Amino acid sequence: MSARLLPPIRPEYVVPLSAPAPAVQADPPAPLRRALGHAWLRKSLLLLLLAALWEALARWQDKDLLLPGALQTARAFAAGMVSGELPGYVAASLAVLVQGYALGVAGALVLTSLAIGTRFGRDLLETLTAMFNPLPAIALLPLALLWFGLGRASLVFVLVHSVMWPLALNAYAGFGSVPETLRMAGRNYGLNGTRLVFQVMIPAALPAILSGLKIAWAFAWRTLIAAELVFGTTSGKGGLGWYIFQSRNELFTDKVFAGLAAVIVIGLLVEGLVFQTLERLTLRRWGMQRQALGTP
Repeated sequence: MSARLLPPIRPEYVVPLSAPAPAVQADPPAPLRRALGHAWLRKSLLLLLLAALWEALARWQDKDLLLPGALQTARAFAAGMVSGELPGYVAASLAVLVQGYALGVAGALVLTSLAIGTRFGRDLLETLTAMFNPLPAIALLPLALLWFGLGRASLVFVLVHSVMWPLALNAYAGFGSVPETLRMAGRNYGLNGTRLVFQVMIPAALPAILSGLKIAWAFAWRTLIAAELVFGTTSGKGGLGWYIFQSRNELFTDKVFAGLAAVIVIGLLVEGLVFQTLERLTLRRWGMQRQALGTP
């Protein structure tokens, strides 16, 4: 072989290694940064910011009859709580709400059980939800008054309507989205019938079921307040909606806003203490729900 066809030989050389850079110690998080890592504190700061904007707008408008400030509303709220007036109205509303919500949940579970078990039940659920789910619950109030009279039964009737259909739809969609591999795995372990439903189907469909429960709760709560605004007392004792309506008639606008604040506070408490606790004990613990970005 000719020498000119040989590849050129490059001289070898050694690159000296530089000394490793000293490790940079990360600064410990500042106390403010650690505090802001808690979701409840961030949400509280947002609420304080909204209250400050509300107070500034009320002071700029300077018309207490139209828009009382946040401080004035807080004083009316505190006075109503201390006197026992607001807790009485809240208790009356919650008593009706729990009854209607429980009956609506039971009805939705019955319909969903029929739908996942038989073809007739599936056709029945799809037909009924297509008919009644778009129908506002408050639109049934005149019929409820005609059938059940001016009392708690009328409110319970409209609450059952507002709870049953969204919950049944979400639960049925959750059961329908359970992968067939999970069902086959359950059958391979000898599960069938109710054991398969409670040990495989319900845990797999739990995200949709909890979502339906939250939607049904929101529908029921606002339907109850609207119904109480329309016809007021139930069995001689008014609820929170009646308190708001009565305060409006007496031109106590600060009490109107205090009643609305009570509606919001109850919604926040139910969301934070009930539904988020259920999600933390089930969905997040089982790895079925990811935490939002930015949460610790």
